[in-house]
Amino acid sequence: MLPRVGLPLTIFEPRYLAMLEDAIAGDRVLGLVQPQGAGEESPLGKSVELRSVGCVGRLTAFEELDDGRVLITLSGVARCVLEQELACDKPYRLWNVGFARFQGDFIAGAGEDSVNREALLETLRTYLEARNLSADWSAIANASTERLVNSLAVISPYGPEEKQALLEAPDLKTRAETLVALAELDLAAGSQGSGSRLQ
Repeated sequence: MLPRVGLPLTIFEPRYLAMLEDAIAGDRVLGLVQPQGAGEESPLGKSVELRSVGCVGRLTAFEELDDGRVLITLSGVARCVLEQELACDKPYRLWNVGFARFQGDFIAGAGEDSVNREALLETLRTYLEARNLSADWSAIANASTERLVNSLAVISPYGPEEKQALLEAPDLKTRAETLVALAELDLAAGSQGSGSRLQ
């Protein structure tokens, strides 16, 4: 999750359903943080070490399904640094977080002028063609540079380490350059896709 980009999620684990219920009753703000290491994406228990940087998002949509699952959209607000875990009897974890390192996240469009948008779009075009993927180029053309970079970072097909590097990039320019570098490495490695559409 990154600022001003929506992230759709399906919530079904009891601990996260409880967290969602509390968030809906409160300020509708949740944080997403990856676990440390190459273990499970959503490890059980509260003792698993977490990455130090995550992102806070606001719950902007939810839909309850008949089977008990809930579809939600979190809209990224700002990245944060985990500071202190709070002891609680909730089935999920609570943390005090700090935003000082990421104050720029609160300013829409911060750093857009520094991004080489043309280089990013050319790499995206090459990447999609190599994988027989298509994209809505009119939507891409109309997207702000911040939304384009952050959306591509969120939907990119990379693993936890690469995703964390994109999340922790100090500014939009560095995130865009990281996306280009990852795509170029992927193209050089010659991995192929099955053909689909990039939304």
